[in-house]
Amino acid sequence: MEWAVAGALGGWAAARLAGADRLQFAEAWAVPLLSFTPQVTAAAWASALLLRGTGPAAAAAVAGAALTAAVGPRAVPSRQPPAAGPVLRVLTANLLVGRAAAEVVVELACRKHADVLFVQEFTVQAAARLRRAGLDDLLPHRVTQPMPHGSGIYARYPLRGGPPAAPVSAARCTARLDLPSGQFVQLACIHAAPPKPVWSPAATARWRGHLSALPAPGDSPLILAGDFNATLDHAQFRRLLRRGYVDAASQAGNGLSLTWGPRPGRRLTLLAIDHVLIDRRCAVLTTSAHWLTGSDHRALYAELRLPAPHSRRDQASPKP
Repeated sequence: MEWAVAGALGGWAAARLAGADRLQFAEAWAVPLLSFTPQVTAAAWASALLLRGTGPAAAAAVAGAALTAAVGPRAVPSRQPPAAGPVLRVLTANLLVGRAAAEVVVELACRKHADVLFVQEFTVQAAARLRRAGLDDLLPHRVTQPMPHGSGIYARYPLRGGPPAAPVSAARCTARLDLPSGQFVQLACIHAAPPKPVWSPAATARWRGHLSALPAPGDSPLILAGDFNATLDHAQFRRLLRRGYVDAASQAGNGLSLTWGPRPGRRLTLLAIDHVLIDRRCAVLTTSAHWLTGSDHRALYAELRLPAPHSRRDQASPKP
């Protein structure tokens, strides 16, 4: 029995390090399972201490060390680039089909002095409740798509609605944010299709297609924020990062902060699937996750420093 436990942990470590979810014949089972790699890492170390046999305990310790090498860096703050532009405070919240308490969302945006709020699972009813709670006074500019699973971007500064996202993309809503400094930032509110029903190859392929269709950063700063339905233990998500992004929470050493739980209103959270992605020229000052009454997600806040404009051309780019 002890060797079975050690073998399972070793197999998990091998699958994670090899990126088994990159393989189409394996992704239907690998994608949901590898989501829980941080928990399995803790279980590996616990097994190394609790297993009585020397061999199984050593094998569990090796698996724990290998998984820690993959998971550990996201809990360590990274050195930031020398960004010299303005500070931008962003907040993202999945409203669970509009069920999140609007007052809590607005209070959090006010307390954090958010400049931009990204919302997912946004509805017409949620828009009305947010307006009654005072969001339009706090963030008067918006680009929204209120549907049962719509998205929206609210901002302190003027927004210009972006071109429609590709049908297969997780970018449900896009906009350009014009800052008082004359600089502008491209924004995309993300809600990737979840890879469910679990073990479904079609669902996993749809999830993969949504993430792979997201754009790479361009000349101007680009921020992707929202519910990616993906963790840093998914090869597809790491492939997106390699296109020129960093995960803000991991940059701040908070990459193990969990943002989703299976039951709304409960404190149990299991996965870190909400993210703020920024291009590598931006610096992360701080991030934090916050309980969101009525939702099964926690809101994610990030304080960023943008790069200084490279040229006058960056400030006067043609309107989208």
